[in-house]
Amino acid sequence: MSASTTPGPDSRPSGGLDLSGRTALVTGAAGGIGRACTLRLATAGARVRAVDLDAEGLTDLAAAASGLPGPVEAHPLDLTDLDAAERAAAGTDILVNNAGLQLVRPIEDFPPEVFSRVLTVMLEAPFRLVRGALPHMYAQGWGRIVNISSVHGLRASPYKSAYVAAKHGLEGLSKVAALEGAEHGVTSNCVNPGYVRTPLVERQIADQAEAHGISPERVVAEVMLADAAVKRLVEPEEVAEAVAYLCGPHTSFITGASLSMDGGWTAH
Repeated sequence: MSASTTPGPDSRPSGGLDLSGRTALVTGAAGGIGRACTLRLATAGARVRAVDLDAEGLTDLAAAASGLPGPVEAHPLDLTDLDAAERAAAGTDILVNNAGLQLVRPIEDFPPEVFSRVLTVMLEAPFRLVRGALPHMYAQGWGRIVNISSVHGLRASPYKSAYVAAKHGLEGLSKVAALEGAEHGVTSNCVNPGYVRTPLVERQIADQAEAHGISPERVVAEVMLADAAVKRLVEPEEVAEAVAYLCGPHTSFITGASLSMDGGWTAH
């Protein structure tokens, strides 16, 4: 994406979206989608609690956010500490569940401990974060839960048992939160991108190139984007714009939804 589309310092909230006075929590904030969401929400004036295991990435994020309308507070957090995750969500108006990890392996070779960790970080932790955020949201009659799901929350791919299971579970959790939160002014939605240009995906490209004995370019074109009509990776800033949209003033009737950003993958 061009430099002009990347959030940068400004004295005003961006794009007509004003989240001044709101507090947001973004998980997996040090890079990729989480970093883009943090910068976008802070550009709109929100105070953002950015959490991640990557302390160095959080330091870089804080520097990048310097001067934005909304302050960014970077905090290291291990989401496998579920009690700490729940405490971290207290008092938030906007919750963006983004943190994730991936391992590509056949089921019979998939390490059970990795399967458990993926489900903990990507499903149990979001449950605990939602649980921690809801009392404040309910008390004020307003809240936004945005779960970064995936096309794999709607479709399965081989060799991704833990990731697909976690994302399908997150879809269900999001819908339940939407039904319970509706009378309290709280919406809950999923954003479902295809392959996004993130460090996680770049590692997948390299791994699959080695496994298939083909170039990284062929992995993207022939493996990852085989079912997509739009033959390119999604940019993190595009996902962040969808998240910002769901936090805006005109989306109070959008809840329990899954917003696909998959280049036509699920249109087949």
